[in-house]
Amino acid sequence: MLGTSGWSYKEWVGPFYTKEDKSLLKAYTKVFNTAEIDSTFYRYPSKGTAMGWARYSPEGFVFTAKLPKLITHEKKLGTVSKVEEDLNTFVDLMEPLWISGKLGCLLIQLPPSFGYNLEQLEGFFNILPSQIKFAVEFRNLSWMREETWILLKKYQVAYAIVDEPLLPADVQVTSDIAYFRWHGRGERPWFDYRYKKEELEPWIPKLENVAKKTKTTYGYFNNHFHGYAVENCLQVLQMMGQATAQQKESWEKIEKHFAVKDKTKETKLDAFTTENETNLEKLLLPFTDQKRLSRAAEIENKEMHIRTQTSDRVEANLRQYTILIDLRSRKIQHDCEDWTKGLATKRLCKHIDRLILSINKDIALELLTSLEQHKNEWKFESTQYTQSDS
Repeated sequence: MLGTSGWSYKEWVGPFYTKEDKSLLKAYTKVFNTAEIDSTFYRYPSKGTAMGWARYSPEGFVFTAKLPKLITHEKKLGTVSKVEEDLNTFVDLMEPLWISGKLGCLLIQLPPSFGYNLEQLEGFFNILPSQIKFAVEFRNLSWMREETWILLKKYQVAYAIVDEPLLPADVQVTSDIAYFRWHGRGERPWFDYRYKKEELEPWIPKLENVAKKTKTTYGYFNNHFHGYAVENCLQVLQMMGQATAQQKESWEKIEKHFAVKDKTKETKLDAFTTENETNLEKLLLPFTDQKRLSRAAEIENKEMHIRTQTSDRVEANLRQYTILIDLRSRKIQHDCEDWTKGLATKRLCKHIDRLILSINKDIALELLTSLEQHKNEWKFESTQYTQSDS
């Protein structure tokens, strides 16, 4: 079962959706039979939302969903504080899906800073509910060892086979289900990337071989920018000889759409428009939350003065506060109270959010990509600094 990570993207209106599509989920399910719910990573869904997913998707449609970042990134599976109650709350909210048979599995996506700790991982596996399937995605090379595969097989947790810059595309079958994720190979960020046919071809035998060893194979394209995820997923389905008539029709539509676009502009970061602003906010969410982003939007331009803005350094005054972001030494200094409270978990405040949304998009994306890939190396400090003369 192949699909995409998320389905509610305005950029897909044109290449995939039409302006007449009132329900993007309904339009999506006419083409694909599975989707990965990405929004659950950022916030808990309501019970009503989960009921809607179950009710407004056709029979046989299957969802997977990411565990909330509260569990995986903030509390780090219980390293920072207990997570069993949080896990149970989330599973209860997802009940409409697994009761209806529409929940394939839940994805445990660990941050790059979460290095090899077999005891901690097994402790978390011990509290997983038995009625639900799980997959785990690592983003740290230290996990790539035999002890990890043995543990995953013991608890029947699937290893998420990935295509991304941080890990090799190793195939490990550790459960009766398999889980693939294609993130893209871009630099700023990874998932603003359009796979070429020759890059997808090596994945066909991998998918076919894994399918022979498992009951169900799930695979999702996360390179959602511009509709690339839809295009590449449909491309793989056709290469495997599994594309339906509806999928072939959607493929032809999206190919015609891309054929009329300037190829040289599609991969440039300056192709971002006002409509794509939410993508930058989405990249910010792993380091902040929607409430702080909303407060950031309330800060007026006249309250902020950006003193320095280069590829290596950003300095600004915002209200009565100062901000320094040093990309070369991977350091952020700021002096508001909320920032100080979030130092331990490396959580951004509304002032930092507002600044990142205001600076040059290339610099902002470079910063957020570096934070995602090297968060453990970044220093968050609550100290004053001497401003440059620039």
